[in-house]
Amino acid sequence: MRVLGIESSCDETAAAVYDSGGGLLSNVVTSQTAIHALYGGVVPELASREHIRTVWPAAEQALAEAGCDAASLDGIAATAGPGLIGAVLVGLSFARALAYALKKPMVGVDHLEAHIYAGFLEHDIPFPYISLLVSGGHTSLFLVSSWDQARCLGSTRDDAAGEAFDKAAKMMGLGYPGGAIIDRMAADGDRARFPFPRARISGAPLDFSFSGLKTALRTFLETPPGKIAAQADVAASFQEAIVDSLVKRTLAAAKAQGVPRVVLAGGVSANSRLRDKMTSEGEKAGVRVFLPARVFCTDNAAMVALLGERRLSSGASSGLDLPAYASSRFSR
Repeated sequence: MRVLGIESSCDETAAAVYDSGGGLLSNVVTSQTAIHALYGGVVPELASREHIRTVWPAAEQALAEAGCDAASLDGIAATAGPGLIGAVLVGLSFARALAYALKKPMVGVDHLEAHIYAGFLEHDIPFPYISLLVSGGHTSLFLVSSWDQARCLGSTRDDAAGEAFDKAAKMMGLGYPGGAIIDRMAADGDRARFPFPRARISGAPLDFSFSGLKTALRTFLETPPGKIAAQADVAASFQEAIVDSLVKRTLAAAKAQGVPRVVLAGGVSANSRLRDKMTSEGEKAGVRVFLPARVFCTDNAAMVALLGERRLSSGASSGLDLPAYASSRFSR
């Protein structure tokens, strides 16, 4: 089965073709970073308009790079949510219209669910495994037992890790996107210079919280030591607090579930320190860590096409009246 995947949940317009026998045939991502950098964050209305402008060119490019045309597709998959509802609607509407015109089946894919299976684009991962999904909008742990079974073990109570990175960068005057800037700057800093707090949630050892850390950074930056501190040291210390929380809870989940495999997913899984520390601490704990290529960490249509192919191959499909949704139906 050959499937065209469409992704438009936030600020990337993406299209990809995945084939049951040939694997990933193309993966096109059109970024809107330059547009939203002017405002220090994603502007939903601008994102939706840009998706309208770029969704068909992205799909055409994906088909061309895959060496096929629309008529040769066996199905269409598109992100149905969660995300910015106007942005999601653009990609989903395009997929529904294309499926109708071609008389092909289509299936809606949950964005979070696509992320936790994205590792299969590069690796043969045995079930079960623990997935750490960490991005600008989500920070969650899942026990993934099969292609149809994933259970949420813990999630953030407030800010997501990626959101905390972006807001920290804004407080420090570093620009957008903040997570990537802090990652680069932290490479030259002292991770132990400033002891920022790690939140502990009573009765929920696998849940996350980053709002207190964000407040601690703001308070620190307003004090005399914070005003003169080297930004590289602040970035490295702040990043270490986030990474430490992510690694400890993920490996605790693996131990509690008796699962010796961890798969990273989501945009923050591109963070250099997270990848290094999760791998090294995983080795100490006897846990194998699977790291996706950075191109599959951020939002992409390859993961949508992959999961769409799995769903369509099993006989599942969605009606052309499939609604978009802004809040996740997948995590708790």
